[in-house]
Amino acid sequence: MTDMPQSSGLARRLPLIAILLVAAIGAFTLRDHLSFQALADNREALIAFRDANYGLTVVAFIAVYVVIVAFSLPGATVATLTGGFLFATFPGALFNIVGATIGATLIFLAARWGLGERLAERMDNSEGTVKKIKAGIDENQWEMLFLIRLVPAVPFFVANLVPALVGVPVIRFVVTTFLGIIPGAVVYTSVGAGLGEVLARGETPNLGIIFEPHILLPILGLCALAALPIVLKAIRGRKGL
Repeated sequence: MTDMPQSSGLARRLPLIAILLVAAIGAFTLRDHLSFQALADNREALIAFRDANYGLTVVAFIAVYVVIVAFSLPGATVATLTGGFLFATFPGALFNIVGATIGATLIFLAARWGLGERLAERMDNSEGTVKKIKAGIDENQWEMLFLIRLVPAVPFFVANLVPALVGVPVIRFVVTTFLGIIPGAVVYTSVGAGLGEVLARGETPNLGIIFEPHILLPILGLCALAALPIVLKAIRGRKGL
């Protein structure tokens, strides 16, 4: 009888363990295959395949993007550029966002099923600071979720795992992921859309463009809007309103 809960607990963690193992293996074995140079070397073949099989290319591209994100494999930025390179800024940005959202949701579900539900329950049942932190997160879930998606400095996999560990509902995670990654996805997809000319000149794309003032300032403005309700709630709480 005592073995059943342990077996059940291990079974719940298997998806997350599998993701972590594949991510570790992929970090060492796929770096050269999911790179900008690989895209440059295969650009003509990719264009030819797209022209001959557009629908299949869309499905295959989204599927590959889902796998890259779900298993935290190297090459997510290259995949986003490829979306723009193959399909232009639109619908390329939409394909990128769909693939990223599905992949993020899969790793979110694996983390939540394996660890998140029990951890969130323990935080709810705890006392003192831990419980206050959990209560603060619960009170501002929408704002916090949008904020971590909009801030460029927050790693994508962190924004996938943290919500799972604090009991965020699936629908909130999906909605905020889809909407929150739109600015960054559009920027990088537009870079990919002009990749043909960059490759023809033998150059590399400017991946730091998102940190240039004309791009970064509007995104920071969105971050400020997402954070504003949190700040207002904190001020009202201190004033006892």
